[in-house]
Amino acid sequence: MTDDLLFDEFELNGHNLANRIGLAPMTRTSATDDGHATDRMARYYASFARGGFSFLVTEGVHPDATHSQGYPNQPGLATDEQAAAWERVVDAVHAEGSPIFAQLMHAGAQAQGNRYGYDPVAPSAYRPPGEMSELYGGSGEFPEADALDADGLTAVTEGFVAAAERAVEAGFDGIEVHAANGYLLHEFVDPLVNDRDDEYGGSPANRARFPAEVTAAIDEATPDEFVVGVRTSQAAVTDEERVWPDGEETAAALFGALSEAGADYVHVTGGDATAPEVPDTDRTLAELAVEYVDDVAVIANGGLGDPENARTALADGSDLITLGTGALANHDWPDRVRTGEPLDELDPSIVFQPDASLSDAEIPGDD
Repeated sequence: MTDDLLFDEFELNGHNLANRIGLAPMTRTSATDDGHATDRMARYYASFARGGFSFLVTEGVHPDATHSQGYPNQPGLATDEQAAAWERVVDAVHAEGSPIFAQLMHAGAQAQGNRYGYDPVAPSAYRPPGEMSELYGGSGEFPEADALDADGLTAVTEGFVAAAERAVEAGFDGIEVHAANGYLLHEFVDPLVNDRDDEYGGSPANRARFPAEVTAAIDEATPDEFVVGVRTSQAAVTDEERVWPDGEETAAALFGALSEAGADYVHVTGGDATAPEVPDTDRTLAELAVEYVDDVAVIANGGLGDPENARTALADGSDLITLGTGALANHDWPDRVRTGEPLDELDPSIVFQPDASLSDAEIPGDD
């Protein structure tokens, strides 16, 4: 124990974490055209482990070779060759002493680049608002996604499970199911998108059913010590102000279902993890997760680059926190905070310019 909550140790499904600070998943577009991780990616991820982050979650990884890819040059775990390419990343991070979890992301209706040639899918026929992001290789309005039928749901689940099994083979310590930010599994939870009239639509419990089934299937197919987490949110990439109209009812159903499905952690994200953003309640999404899960770690994310905000999230009940922007600006954020060194602000001219690929400045030892 220390006098600083940020640097207390924590055990996550057998992994002894040196502190409560992890790297958040952040969409990048630096894989090869075939979706293979690269040496540059290995050096990029290893730098965060070297800087004191006690666990890392990768950028979103597409799990299947049909509908799931979201962006050009997005890495995958859809093939054995893609999985083998990740081994260099995993080994580099392990050499620095941190576990690493692969985030499995099915883009759903928000797909804007698919090398496999498949149209986007969603719980119901749906066109996301706004236009695709040039930062991630897209342009123009989104196409309308096709509604998934029963066979499609089975295929999606099988794709997630197969990708998780490849993650085990690649040496990952766990996976994170992406059920946030408007991607496919979040679209099932969101009543503004999901208008199904079967067992996967309507009530909050029905809308939580498919993400929970995917989580349970992965948990069943992977070793006991393999971490299975789930990321959740109210907002979407295409609508940052979106909230669940039924607020706490959806939160209770979702977190309860994920807990029963065998999740080892739930990773909640929003604009400000310390602010009550859920309608009709004065609690944060993380606080609701703490209330409704059972023996499941809660990770808070969103606006926690200020160490005091991060400490507040932990004091309010979260077990762990993750950083995105703060980490990009400071690959050694934990080490700096522990020693009292000043933190840098993110320079957009170095990161995310002109696109979301990794810049030379982000790659240690790269000329």
